[in-house]
Amino acid sequence: MNGPEIHLSVAPELRLFVPSERRQGRTTLVTDGSSTLGHVIESLGIPLTEAGRVLVDDRQVAVSHIPRAGESVEVNGVERPQQVPGAPLRFLLDVHLGTLARRLRLLGVDAAYENEDIGDPALATLSAKEQRVLLSRDRGLLRRREIWAGAYIYSDRPDDQLRDVLERFAPVLAPWTRCTACNGSLSVADKDSVQDQLQQGTQRSYDVFAQCTACERVYWRGAHHARLEAIVEEALREFGGAAA
Repeated sequence: MNGPEIHLSVAPELRLFVPSERRQGRTTLVTDGSSTLGHVIESLGIPLTEAGRVLVDDRQVAVSHIPRAGESVEVNGVERPQQVPGAPLRFLLDVHLGTLARRLRLLGVDAAYENEDIGDPALATLSAKEQRVLLSRDRGLLRRREIWAGAYIYSDRPDDQLRDVLERFAPVLAPWTRCTACNGSLSVADKDSVQDQLQQGTQRSYDVFAQCTACERVYWRGAHHARLEAIVEEALREFGGAAA
């Protein structure tokens, strides 16, 4: 590039995206004189989904701003909780985030999940069509212009992933109301109506059941309930929500 020289700094939480030589303090950057700040930010490796307020000489500007020589640019992270236009708040997760999808559903959060790799264009299109926030660890996917809204998942640990999403978006929690398998709604089920789907040991040991209104999967408080209940209780303690 051979154009205006600007001085740029990024928030600490965004520095993992940029080359190592540009992670400390303010860096000098030569632009081409015609690209927007959004393009400049993305060229550094930062998905625009992760950029919050952008300041030029301490004045907030849009990412469509074309930087001029000598300007000081400050790129901040998104404010939390992040406000997402429209309602209700819904998510779409890529193929690599199955555990996170199931935990969000456990908490009653609408979380669509593709358990097959349908490709970035299809995911981006689905995000726009259904107005879902696309969650991914794929920076390239989050740069696609078609997506309605998106967020980078910073950790590869499910516990940290869940905490990050709940803190960032503050969705309403309603545990035990959504099918963890298909995202459908659960309803109370009479034991007699679901006994054909139960093994004899389950029929003898349990009397309280729920069933998915979409895929008809049956739920009861089985061997894994204590572990799931611990996840629910921690989420409610930290982030609040509707009672189970």
